[in-house]
Amino acid sequence: MPPLLIAEFFLLAALWGASFLFMRMGAAEFGPLPTAGLRVGLASLFLLPAFLVKGVWADFRQRAGLILFVGLLNSALPFALFSFAVLHITTGLTSILNATVPLSGALVAWIWLRERPSGSRLLGLMLGFAGVCLLVLGKSGFDASGRPAADNTTVTLLAMGAALLATLCYGMAASFTKRHLNGAHPLATATGSQIGASLGLALPTVLFWPTQSVSSSAWTAILAVALLCTALAYVLFFRIIAQAGPSKALTVTFLVPVFALLYGAIFLAETVTLWMVICGAVILCGTLLATGLLRLRWLEGTLAAPLKDR
Repeated sequence: MPPLLIAEFFLLAALWGASFLFMRMGAAEFGPLPTAGLRVGLASLFLLPAFLVKGVWADFRQRAGLILFVGLLNSALPFALFSFAVLHITTGLTSILNATVPLSGALVAWIWLRERPSGSRLLGLMLGFAGVCLLVLGKSGFDASGRPAADNTTVTLLAMGAALLATLCYGMAASFTKRHLNGAHPLATATGSQIGASLGLALPTVLFWPTQSVSSSAWTAILAVALLCTALAYVLFFRIIAQAGPSKALTVTFLVPVFALLYGAIFLAETVTLWMVICGAVILCGTLLATGLLRLRWLEGTLAAPLKDR
């Protein structure tokens, strides 16, 4: 990739890594639903000028219903779930669970779109699933700072489940987009989906709006996650897709936990354990295999063979 594109790639990873930090700071005072609602609402306003780009508005009007719906799957639900998760588990752990998005995408595509995985991809799905299970078993009973909290195991598991459910939403959104929005202008999808998410979260945001006053630091965090980690990040992401292709753009997911773990340790004094690093490495290997970025030739046609006979 050209040097400028590499710089944009690392900037995107840094922005998405910071989103967990900003969500934590915002949700601590706003609550999960208003945090998610403000994030997509402000991002929508920032992205509105994209409709002035030739062809974007016409493309959105033609597919408005589908694009608005994908916003619920790709932004509204996962942002709300992640905003809940970061209140109860560390931002670094949440980002590692977020790194399973390609796994979820491959699993949903297998079930929904009948995209049968090769031997390497099937092994990757199993390996990634094993890594998640080990991570959940090892981290249950820890609070949002990463310290033991034996009386909080249920909430911790719920938070981890919410993060994994969010990745499943991303996977479903990816398959939905591939089936129903293939060929749509990227800016139309990005902007329209944020508008759809805003509409979906408008009422919950009002109903769960905090009764107490909110600090300026929480507002700053909300502005940062909306404008930098959502609106600007979307623009960078689609630029990378256009210039380097979706496969290379997808690999940004692997760098996000590195930045998130770093931010959490520096700004929130979160604990980074060896178990988290080991499980993260297992999930990473599984993801590389499941997405086809890494292939084991000796497995091709072996694990997948029984699937073809069905």
